[in-house]
Amino acid sequence: MVISSGRPTMVDVAADAGVSLKTVSRVVNRISTVDPEMAERVYESIRKLGFRRNDVAASLRSGTETRTIGLITADLSNTFYSTLSSAIAAVARERGFHVIMSSSEENDELERSTALDLCQRRVSGLIVVPTSSDHSYLRAEVELGIPVVFLDRPGNGLEADAILVDNQGGASDAAAGLIARGHRRIGLLLDDLDIFTMRERLTGVQRAMRAAGLSLDDSIVSYDSHSPDDAVAAMAGMLDLSDPPTAVLCGNNRSTIGAVEEIWRRTADVEVVGFDDFEMSRLLPQAVTIVDYDTEALGVASAERLFDRIAGDTSDPRRVLLPTRLVSRGGRWPVAPDHA
Repeated sequence: MVISSGRPTMVDVAADAGVSLKTVSRVVNRISTVDPEMAERVYESIRKLGFRRNDVAASLRSGTETRTIGLITADLSNTFYSTLSSAIAAVARERGFHVIMSSSEENDELERSTALDLCQRRVSGLIVVPTSSDHSYLRAEVELGIPVVFLDRPGNGLEADAILVDNQGGASDAAAGLIARGHRRIGLLLDDLDIFTMRERLTGVQRAMRAAGLSLDDSIVSYDSHSPDDAVAAMAGMLDLSDPPTAVLCGNNRSTIGAVEEIWRRTADVEVVGFDDFEMSRLLPQAVTIVDYDTEALGVASAERLFDRIAGDTSDPRRVLLPTRLVSRGGRWPVAPDHA
């Protein structure tokens, strides 16, 4: 008997059990007409060889869907997306589904190719954190019965459900709080404005400042703070100005980390407000205010909406806004390390 190298196949099982490939196929597919003694030989070979059925390949051959959903996030290095993914996976497990997860890395073409590849694998539905400016490429897939739910950002060019955070409201509340505490020079550390959440957060800040008769100073606004290091550099530039900001509002958790690092290093007197809470925020050396929301609830809501669609819900697409709240974090260190 010759066993093929790599993962054992039904051909290997047939050879080991001394039966035909058709018999193995009937046993694997639980067809009851197979002779019990012969079926037991097949099961023994399956156990011995460690054979596992390829359900994806089987579904592609039969034309049926797999019990899987696809999830495309924007940046797997951000803990925000790992929390979302865990929440979605938990809902899927409760329903007997698996999640195939990937990341677009904020690249339009990678998002498109990944989404279409998942559809070719006959996933039962897709949850997408959009990067692309045009999702009409998914219209044919939706018409063929694969529901799509957009998460954290709305899609473009495709009518579909969207589960979002109240970004404008949260940013407006945060900026209004800074203004109420006497700040007039408020810096901003934002990521690329091509990102929907960044545009919404900028709009919220502008709304609060207009209400107070103030306007943003472009010299203390950064639109390319994608990583903590980017935020460190942008914050350093602002602090080097002859008239630096007295407060800074950070567009995401990564820019909050970078801003606090540079402010703390210089022992500068700058109040920090940041979007998106994160696991270690309570250990920040400087007191910060976080625009917080229930990230897990965001993931759960998107998954539940998708499974409603998979179950046959044909109601009009809806946009759901989850509320935000302001919470206090950090501020447990008495002095900066360099000055201890």
